[in-house]
Amino acid sequence: MAATVPPRDGPPRDGAVRRLMELGFSQYEAQAYVGLVGHEPLTGYALANVTGIPQPKVYETLRRLTAKGVVAAAGGDPARFVAVPADRLLADLEETFRTRLEGAQRELARVSEPVAPGYRVLQAPAGWRPISDHAVRAIDQAARHVYVSVSAADTGDIAAALRRADDRGVACDVLYFGEPIVVLRNGRTVGHESTRGVVYRRHQARHLAVVADSADVVWALAEDGQHWQSMIGRDKLLAALAKGYIRHDLYVQQIWADFGDVLAERYGPGMQQLAGELTAPSPNPASGATEGRRRGRPA
Repeated sequence: MAATVPPRDGPPRDGAVRRLMELGFSQYEAQAYVGLVGHEPLTGYALANVTGIPQPKVYETLRRLTAKGVVAAAGGDPARFVAVPADRLLADLEETFRTRLEGAQRELARVSEPVAPGYRVLQAPAGWRPISDHAVRAIDQAARHVYVSVSAADTGDIAAALRRADDRGVACDVLYFGEPIVVLRNGRTVGHESTRGVVYRRHQARHLAVVADSADVVWALAEDGQHWQSMIGRDKLLAALAKGYIRHDLYVQQIWADFGDVLAERYGPGMQQLAGELTAPSPNPASGATEGRRRGRPA
């Protein structure tokens, strides 16, 4: 009679099963391998007790794993099974994946055609979580410079990605609305002070703009603060537009830091009067004629 084997349960086992399923194993295959790896050979009956795989399924699962070279029969009556070591399994999976990937690259190269002229291919996920995930990925892949402008409630993942970029020596320019989201050593964080405390008609709007290495871009907006729309991709034209937008805002905030009192007196809180009709500047801003033209009155 086979010795009684206590179940191997718990988060590490569950996590290993989940990862193997992500690599293409069925649930029963992953459970069987994790139940065997690093332990003495087990009969199918004992393995079913260890893993909870139904007995009618355990032998079928072991046959599939044996055919794949993932487990081997160790002999005996009844037969006992042992798993190949984890490092060997992972090496085999890596080699198989590389071979399949190279084959897919060759075949796709034969049938792929360039994007039709007049079109650009961009992703447009909706919802903050996938947009934030794309932003984190762009920042994590940056090698030289990252620009970020953000007004959002949940910026924790983006802040963590910026800290990682900062640790790698990537220069980061971050424009934030409200409270600072991160402290950097290799870049700068600038608050949008010109609008602090100013209530706009669309004050609930939220946005995110990320440009990494002048190529990868995430541009997203939630006009009502909740329903996000976005444009995301590796597109140098869109990246140049987004980077120019962020840099211009950074320059305005520097000007506000130096001349905030003058600008507030001339254009009102948050320079809101600039949103009105613009007129041509005059060489002499103090003249009455200029003031008349600026206000739309004859000189």
